[in-house]
Amino acid sequence: MAVYVYSIADEQHPLRLDGVTGVGDPPSDLRTVSAGGLRAVVSDAPDDLRPKRRDLMAHQAVQDSLMSDGTVLPLRFGLTAPDDETVQATLKERAAEYTDRLAALNGCAEYHLKVKQDEESLLRRILDESSMARDLNNQLRRGEGGPELQVTLGELVAQEVQARQEALASGVIEALRPFSRDHDPSPPTGEDFLSVSFLVAEDQEEQFLTTELSVANQMGDEFEFRLNGPLPPYSFV
Repeated sequence: MAVYVYSIADEQHPLRLDGVTGVGDPPSDLRTVSAGGLRAVVSDAPDDLRPKRRDLMAHQAVQDSLMSDGTVLPLRFGLTAPDDETVQATLKERAAEYTDRLAALNGCAEYHLKVKQDEESLLRRILDESSMARDLNNQLRRGEGGPELQVTLGELVAQEVQARQEALASGVIEALRPFSRDHDPSPPTGEDFLSVSFLVAEDQEEQFLTTELSVANQMGDEFEFRLNGPLPPYSFV
């Protein structure tokens, strides 16, 4: 039977699994596979594994339980192997790599930040601060020009939006970076102009959270900051 893999830890981690169950219906029992000074937390993989809410929550519950007792490498939902022997061989072959990552993640959690800006406020700023955009907009409001003028204004505004939001995103990251061990930006989606994960050590957590709140307050009500964490450091495994 295929094996579902949740996390990897070193031999010093207590790996208390009592009262915690894995994915599947009925929930699967957890066990460990050891090799190379490491242990993987695994269970039998259900045949119909899908990202259902029940199984996603079970996967997360395992990570949360293990992280409460020490550092682990939390693997993303859905990782399976053919059997225990394959897991054992992988632990042995990649022991040095996994050990290094465990050291890098020691005492850390992930915080994921997304930021968006009110579109109307942004457009008003561009028209207030860009004389070229303001002149083109005034011409259109007076009925001057035609489709080409609208295209020119649209292109100018799009360029301004991109330049301003790239600068804002860089500024937010630079403000928070000193209070994290690492950061991992990802392409923003929807209305967001920033999507980034930070690896934050426990002794830096208060400074990180205080700085994030301060940056959000300084940037004002037209910006929406959404900070999620502490999370298992999936982005840094």
